[in-house]
Amino acid sequence: MKHLIKYKKPLLCLGSYMLLSFSLYGQNPQGTDSIANNSIDLASKVNKEIDLGFQTEKNSQVVGAVSSIVPDQFLKYDNTQWVRDALNGRITGLKYSDNIRGLGGAMIVVDGIPGRSIDLLNMEEIQEITVLKDANATTLYGSMGKNGVIVVKTKRGSAKTEFNVSASTGFKTAISMPNYLGSAEYMQFYNEARANDGLSQTFSDNQIANHASGVNPFRYPDVDLYSSDYFGSLATYSNVIGDFSGAKDDTKYYINFGFKSDETLQSFGDNDKGTKRFNIRGNIDFRINNWIKSSLDAIAIIEVNKSSLTNLYDAGRTFRPDLYAPLLPINLIDTANNPNLIGVLEAANKFNGFILGGNQSFNSNVPIASVLAGGRQTSMSRISQVNNSIDFDLSSITEGLSAKTYLSFDFYNRYNLTVNNNFAIYQPTWSNENLITNLENVGDTDLKQLEQNVETNIFTIRYGFFGMLNYEKKLNENHAFKASLLGFTNSTHTKSVTQSDKNTHTALSLNYTLNNRFLFDLNTSYVHSVKLAEGNRGKLAPTLGFGYILSEEPSLKNISWLNYLKLRSSVGVIYSDLGVPGYFLYDEFYQQNAGNYKWGDQYGTGFQNGYTKIERGQNYDLGMERRTDFNVGFEGLFFNKLWVEANVFRSVLDEQATLASTVFPEYYNTFRPYSNFNADKRSGFELGINYSDKFGDLGMDIGARVLYTASERTKVDEVYDDEYQYRKGTSIDAYWGLKSLGFFGVDDFDTDGSLKDGIPVPEFGAVQPGDLKYKDINNDGVVNAQDEVVIGRWDAPWTFGSDIKLSYKSFTLFTLLTAQVGSDGIKSDSYYQPQGGDKYSEVVRDRWTEATASTATFPRLSSLENTNNHGRTSDFWLYDASNFKIERIQLTFDFPKQLVSDLNMQDFSIYASGANLLMFSKTKDIQQLSLSSSPSYRYYSLGLRAKF
Repeated sequence: MKHLIKYKKPLLCLGSYMLLSFSLYGQNPQGTDSIANNSIDLASKVNKEIDLGFQTEKNSQVVGAVSSIVPDQFLKYDNTQWVRDALNGRITGLKYSDNIRGLGGAMIVVDGIPGRSIDLLNMEEIQEITVLKDANATTLYGSMGKNGVIVVKTKRGSAKTEFNVSASTGFKTAISMPNYLGSAEYMQFYNEARANDGLSQTFSDNQIANHASGVNPFRYPDVDLYSSDYFGSLATYSNVIGDFSGAKDDTKYYINFGFKSDETLQSFGDNDKGTKRFNIRGNIDFRINNWIKSSLDAIAIIEVNKSSLTNLYDAGRTFRPDLYAPLLPINLIDTANNPNLIGVLEAANKFNGFILGGNQSFNSNVPIASVLAGGRQTSMSRISQVNNSIDFDLSSITEGLSAKTYLSFDFYNRYNLTVNNNFAIYQPTWSNENLITNLENVGDTDLKQLEQNVETNIFTIRYGFFGMLNYEKKLNENHAFKASLLGFTNSTHTKSVTQSDKNTHTALSLNYTLNNRFLFDLNTSYVHSVKLAEGNRGKLAPTLGFGYILSEEPSLKNISWLNYLKLRSSVGVIYSDLGVPGYFLYDEFYQQNAGNYKWGDQYGTGFQNGYTKIERGQNYDLGMERRTDFNVGFEGLFFNKLWVEANVFRSVLDEQATLASTVFPEYYNTFRPYSNFNADKRSGFELGINYSDKFGDLGMDIGARVLYTASERTKVDEVYDDEYQYRKGTSIDAYWGLKSLGFFGVDDFDTDGSLKDGIPVPEFGAVQPGDLKYKDINNDGVVNAQDEVVIGRWDAPWTFGSDIKLSYKSFTLFTLLTAQVGSDGIKSDSYYQPQGGDKYSEVVRDRWTEATASTATFPRLSSLENTNNHGRTSDFWLYDASNFKIERIQLTFDFPKQLVSDLNMQDFSIYASGANLLMFSKTKDIQQLSLSSSPSYRYYSLGLRAKF
């Protein structure tokens, strides 16, 4: 609330100005932009130039499975600046933000350079994002195109001078915080756990009563690090981005600059300042002479995060509520009767009337003391990128001939500046009057350091180069040829990593168009890998694509409702070394001093000698993995209002590198070399629909997308005793585990505590009533790893996305919806599976006891490590991860055209938005609870956009 009060005046002014402008708009409706300007022009998609990374092509001429978005078409009404957020749910065939058709993380290409991160960009910098899905579309990227490619093209200068500003501010709140038990409840349950183990109580009834009463929270603490004492209810953030572009003579320029501030919810202490980020991007395109033009790009990003040395959100998972009071009030220290404490107080660090508390037994678990007195850290990231391209018009040699070179250099550096202070913590002795009569320093001597320690976490240098030779030729109106020859190399070196990552390949693209209807693509790449042995480092990967623009047929051209229809099909191969898990794996590997042997008289006791052991065999035939791809689909525009695209696909990834055992005799053991063996298959379909129309003052743009993916392990190096355990034929993302039958009951045991005859015996440790009971799949009388079967899958086979934009006069309402169906999750964290001395969360309230046997949802408590109940994958811990989300909602108001013109602007709008708003799921409490270093957030913001 304090943040709302802080921004009360500007918010009121903004609201008043919006209402006044709307009032003026109501008096002069002719002074507003037409609804058509707010709607997506679907017809323009047909012949729109699509950036494919190394090439550009009209959408109607693209044979491969490709989808693209243009941020300028939606940013005004969906002002997210995180690229991953903008991608999620918006592109056909894209799962989440970078997973194409379930293949895994796609290769990111920024301005023609593979391997760059989209997390370094804001959406205002981006001109277009294109997703290349099948082998035909990605083959020019060689090995790196294995999982598909996401091509990002940033903005460049234009002939028209423009200046744009986007600014927003808002606050974020935690969706959910961990809920652990308080001291008294924890003590009660821990005593119960001890009793279940046949051990004596740790906490007396008097201790529990004192902690429950709250009579002295410093002597009998009940510490909750997730409370409002340590975390604020909200934190603010702001974002300002500006860009301007223009031209002079033959030179065009573009500059983008941005500032972002993001505060933290951790509000305890003075060192947690949050993150600030500054970025600037500039490029210039210029002509050298009448046949050479060039461009130069430069990017710089600085990000600073200031924090204390301890993350309380993470520390709260292990700091038990009863350990000790982290702060001791000075007014409870009895210096009158204990004058020796006066000197202790004078020397101690003081914080708003408190000194630091502690306990000898837990003097290394001091999160609050660390935050207040331990020091501070500054995490600094510095990123720079430089690109240079040169384009050659070689039409003087032969018409249609051109060439291009592109050189890039990236520098990434992240380091920490830390100040580590020594500090004292005090364990108190209490009197019967609840006064502190003695303080024992169980920490260190207070000492503030004057020097900062520097630690480099990341130091990476990447350079890349590619050259292209292009040729285009058109013979009358019926024949068109295009050809491109590409050479590419890329190298990334990271400090402390001995071997640099290198990618090199050449590629050839041949395209032929007949009668402007029939499209033929022959694309191939020759991939080179330094991960493999000499003589086995190259592979040729061809792809073939065919397209048929059905709507260009004379018999269909005059159909009014059919504006455009294209059929497409492709088949091809991609070879990649990305799945080869290291360098020199083709060579044998020996370990020196792997042990010793004895020889000599009397059973070899005379001498000892070290021996060398072979750890891996040799295989110079180890090769690349192979992806064989097939795609068939169509795209079309109907009634000038409805755009539809759909594909059916199948992808087989075989020749996977593994330490195969089944192809070698058992006695080989560590002699086994890496070889190409395993194979997986993925298949499915995707469908995307966009509808745009207007009804008087109401404009409507609706997009909907669905992706279905299925997977199967078709060849697996495996040996099992039982047929049902073979992974072959199961899904790639399958969870394997035990089938739970609930809990053992009292009736399952004899009086001596042993299981009754006929009940399978678990091999995971001794069990008793209240422990998990598992199904004996093979009926051998024991439960062990041989009884594991498929219990679920972690990846959703069905994903959905929908964007809805409704415009009425000057108001536009945007909503983004996503959903996933069919995936599962495992509750594996200690929050859900506490054992031994772990802190207890709310889940243990439903633990098994004899009294709750019929309603319990959690096993019996144990103060010991319980390997039967915990750390064992089973469907007892499985939950349905299906969900439906309202990702974002934004309401935008466009100011009247006349008012905007009077302000010497081209466009001016304000908006209110919310992100990560709602989830509908049976298990949303589990899915929305983050157990990492920070909570999941819900965002609310106000902003404006202006164009000059």
